[in-house]
Amino acid sequence: MTDEPSPITPVSDRRSSNAAGEVVTKLSRRTVLDTVARLVSIVQGKGMKVFAVIDHSGEAEAVGLHLRETRVVIFGSPKAGTPVMEASPLAALDLPLKVLIWAEGEQTWVCYTAPAALAARYGLNEELASRLVGIDAITDAVIDS
Repeated sequence: MTDEPSPITPVSDRRSSNAAGEVVTKLSRRTVLDTVARLVSIVQGKGMKVFAVIDHSGEAEAVGLHLRETRVVIFGSPKAGTPVMEASPLAALDLPLKVLIWAEGEQTWVCYTAPAALAARYGLNEELASRLVGIDAITDAVIDS
């Protein structure tokens, strides 16, 4: 067994493996930290709650491991999410919403589960599914200059 890191699959390969359209991937022009800060600011500006920012790379470093810069921002609105979880308790596995922000070389990627995939996974009707689609506009705002 070796301590060599495993080869990295290029992002283009990762994106093409998402044939089912379950994950939305967007390119940010900002660094990971700046992208996280912008997401947090936009979410809070919309009156939503940021529940946590998980620093996976920082935690890896704390135990002597290396991981590319990787953060997960967990956020949502109890007013929007509660009816979804009331209708489908298992939706709590995916709520609050999560956005993964990570670095691949000099590029920063923003990824999240597609709202349509969540709606299909939990059999949500159109009204409940509409409570999840705001993540698209929020992440668009994050990556726009």
